[in-house]
Amino acid sequence: MVSNDELKAMILHKLAKKRKWGESHTAFENIAKGVPSHLKGKLKELAEELIKDGFITPKPTGYGLQISLNVAKSEEIKSIIRKYFEMM
Repeated sequence: MVSNDELKAMILHKLAKKRKWGESHTAFENIAKGVPSHLKGKLKELAEELIKDGFITPKPTGYGLQISLNVAKSEEIKSIIRKYFEMM
């Protein structure tokens, strides 16, 4: 079974791969794309936790919630990603 910390790292990794830092946003719903259906609800819940923890920056719009990685926490985000993925 995959831990919550690993799933959070997966969310951060997905956003970092797509270069969604600072002003580059993506729809909140994109978090759950491409994952097994039994994990979709959990990923959205964990993404909300990442927003509360300040790793993900929300941007409410008229067409839905947009999100991006918090540039101010880039080193911490990269450290979390490195723990589970070989990327940065």
